[in-house]
Amino acid sequence: MDEKKKIVLVGPVYPYKGGISHYTGMLYRALAKKHDVTMVSYKMQYPKFLFKKEQRDYSNDSFKVEDTNYWLNTANPFNIIATALKIRALKPDMVVIQWWHPYFAPCYMILTWLLKGIKVAYVCHNVFPHERFPMDKLLTRLTLKSGDHYTVQSALDARDLLSIKPDAKFCQTQLPTFNAFKFKDMSKEEAREILQIPADQKVLLFFGFVREYKGLKYLIQAMPGIKKKLGNVKLLVVGDFGDDKDQYMELIEKCGVGDVVETVGGYIPDREVEKYFAASDLVVLPYISATQSAVVQIAYGFTKPVIVTDVGGLPEVVNDGETGYVVKSESAAELAKATVKFFDEEKAEEFAVHIKEEEYKFSWDRIVEVMEGFLQS
Repeated sequence: MDEKKKIVLVGPVYPYKGGISHYTGMLYRALAKKHDVTMVSYKMQYPKFLFKKEQRDYSNDSFKVEDTNYWLNTANPFNIIATALKIRALKPDMVVIQWWHPYFAPCYMILTWLLKGIKVAYVCHNVFPHERFPMDKLLTRLTLKSGDHYTVQSALDARDLLSIKPDAKFCQTQLPTFNAFKFKDMSKEEAREILQIPADQKVLLFFGFVREYKGLKYLIQAMPGIKKKLGNVKLLVVGDFGDDKDQYMELIEKCGVGDVVETVGGYIPDREVEKYFAASDLVVLPYISATQSAVVQIAYGFTKPVIVTDVGGLPEVVNDGETGYVVKSESAAELAKATVKFFDEEKAEEFAVHIKEEEYKFSWDRIVEVMEGFLQS
């Protein structure tokens, strides 16, 4: 598309934390290379009584979008109306909204009702939330019905979307590679020196917020078998445990793997992410349920293979036996088997080559093409 279009992008960006904030910032940069893009983010994302932890992280501005308009208070109807009027005044060709949780339903229903006549596209990070609750499907249906186009990132999300809007015009894409965490292009040796990990140790990484649906307990239960087979191995568990850390520490002790499991709790600032991925050999996502996960794409950004479970959209982004392994969910034995296979067969270099071959499939250029297709239809 040669003609420059006016696009308004709505969603979280720096200083808001998390993968969706990173995604929105990178999407802005990709679109802004060819189009006139205005970034609209939140003056207030979640009320403190709903989200008690700090929502912002000012420690790293590498994902910052210059001239972001922090207009939107998601819980204030008068503010939402005022924001809609400001967006209308920009006369955009399309408004692109990030969707991942029904909390935003009232806000986006008001916003899009006042944007009638303007093309609206939703990027669905999840159609339904990971942790379901009463009325979530109704709220999602009432909100997403205002969209003209949709981007989904897994077959599961496509099915969920069609279950609430059978005539939805959508494109299913792969979650793009999150390679923006390579601030120093750190080598494995450099990263391990920082983390004080021996050069010859075999290192697994579990990364991100620790939640029940992410199945960490099965990976911990797999570690005795992995330790027995591989010997010099370490599992790094890096991320915020919330209020559940004690139960995982008890499980580590019960399984007798305290000497090979290291936990790094709390939110990991963006500039601290690199050393953990650079130091690892293999990234493991033992999820019980999922649509997709940015952790896979961060791993690919560091050319690291992954082990994922056969849930949601995870198998869609892993070529089994080429860029990683797909195993049965809720099975410590399967996780252990795949891990041992990877190291015994020395697959690291071969898998890295295949990950490189998949770069365009997971490129931001592909997402821009999808958005341009929405503008033309």
